[in-house]
Amino acid sequence: MPISTQRNTHLLANYKCILICAAMALASCQYGFDSAAIAGFQAMPGFLRVFGYYDPNLSPSSSSGNTTTGGGGWAVETRTQQLISSTLNIGAILGVCLTGLFARYFGRRAGIWTACLISFTSCGIQIGTTSVGALCVGRILLGMSNAFFFTFCNVYSVESTPAHLRAVVSSLFSIWVSFGSLLGAIVNETTAGMVESRLSYQIPLATLYVVPGTLCILVLFVPESPRWLLVKNRVEKAEESLRRLRGKTLKEEFLVEEFVEMQKGIEEEKTVAEGAAFWDMFRGSNLRRTIITLGVVVSHSSSGLWLFIAYSTYFFQQARIKDSFQMSVFFQLAAILGTAMGMYLMYKHMGRRSMMLTGSALSGLCMMGSALADTIKPKSVESSKAIAGFSIAYIFLSMGFSNGLSWPLSAEIPSSRLRVLTLSFATGVNYFCAWLISYCSPYFINPKSLNWGGRYCWIWAASNAITFVFFYFMLAEIKGRSLEEIDELFQKGISVRDFPKYECESSTRAHEVAVREVKRAEGTPVGSSEGEKSPEVELRSQTEV
Repeated sequence: MPISTQRNTHLLANYKCILICAAMALASCQYGFDSAAIAGFQAMPGFLRVFGYYDPNLSPSSSSGNTTTGGGGWAVETRTQQLISSTLNIGAILGVCLTGLFARYFGRRAGIWTACLISFTSCGIQIGTTSVGALCVGRILLGMSNAFFFTFCNVYSVESTPAHLRAVVSSLFSIWVSFGSLLGAIVNETTAGMVESRLSYQIPLATLYVVPGTLCILVLFVPESPRWLLVKNRVEKAEESLRRLRGKTLKEEFLVEEFVEMQKGIEEEKTVAEGAAFWDMFRGSNLRRTIITLGVVVSHSSSGLWLFIAYSTYFFQQARIKDSFQMSVFFQLAAILGTAMGMYLMYKHMGRRSMMLTGSALSGLCMMGSALADTIKPKSVESSKAIAGFSIAYIFLSMGFSNGLSWPLSAEIPSSRLRVLTLSFATGVNYFCAWLISYCSPYFINPKSLNWGGRYCWIWAASNAITFVFFYFMLAEIKGRSLEEIDELFQKGISVRDFPKYECESSTRAHEVAVREVKRAEGTPVGSSEGEKSPEVELRSQTEV
């Protein structure tokens, strides 16, 4: 028997849970804003006056030596460009190495507060320094805070949302990333004209205080994740948290059913192993889950998204697009529209598997279009227009399907006991790939290096094709499944093909226990007939199976 249909309440009826998760997902806005801002700094004269140098022989659209041109004859060393873009990822790798250990002792709310504190420190360093070394330290700290933000806000949304709304609500994460990127691009475009002042880049950096400052207040009113509380044996607090999240959307019987299902799933996990040992991710059914989670998270990098995250404005500048800053604004606006479209498709029409397959296929075709245009007519007006069009189509379709879904999906797949650890591991590998991309990309697109321009997209067309094959053979459909049902499917080794039609036992048993629990609360005799067990005995016997 699947989840009781009475638990599939209307989207608007869950407004309280949606608002709470939206508040937590605000954390990802910080990452989006910073990524768009730093991508524009490298083409901003005010920034290059401090961290680059002036060469009277340079024009606003040329380069000389081992340099990258910004504007007005100002340039920055390629090595500096690489460090600024890649140190953020180094910090993120360090951050995800700490999140697993942190989650053993502290909850999801504490993770967000810690990220806010680190973010405040990093912003202060970046605003005040004129040294490339200190700027890189600030970038590393900001990367660490992003890792905490990403991990804990994503995990919180997945653990707190009803099963039928999980992908939609968790995708608020991607909406905030895209919205933050749009704001970053708009602020950059506004301040880029301050060519004589450090304020051109200090204003965007100072704006980074807004998100952590707001979060510090909002998290005070957010209940802790009920599943994390159950893992820590704080049963009463867990039930209180679930009741706050669900409000009045469920009748008592079905609220108890959901809570019992959570209890049962977590108790079964605890019988398998104590603690959250790193190597448990690679044992038994968890190995399959870790591989899938890794593939889903790394698809962010394999899709070619990091080319635009790290170098969008510069890439458009080298493609001879007339106003690269304005193009970046349109690019981020397309990302928001794509994510909104994806949320609608997930809620009404498409499953996880079909979304990821469609996204990787369309992303590959868009990358192929850009590469083909610059191969046929390199550095021409026609190829510039084609690259602009395919880039907009790429971010709209990518965020609308695969990249918009990948973060919430990656948090659904691991078990509750290993969720933070598995997601941290996968995120660390993804950030290593992102660091590699952001460090190597200048060699491909810099006019004085390989100077591939749009032809660099051939690599990402092939990468998306490989990603499509991985999803086809490895990724199963889990739409509408509770996290406990997903646990059961993986523990029983159900094949990718059989996932959608398999009938799980966990929901049936949870419903039976819930009915008896409610009857007992109402004073109706239960467990009196022969062979009928009390709820406590029933739950205990189920967890021992």
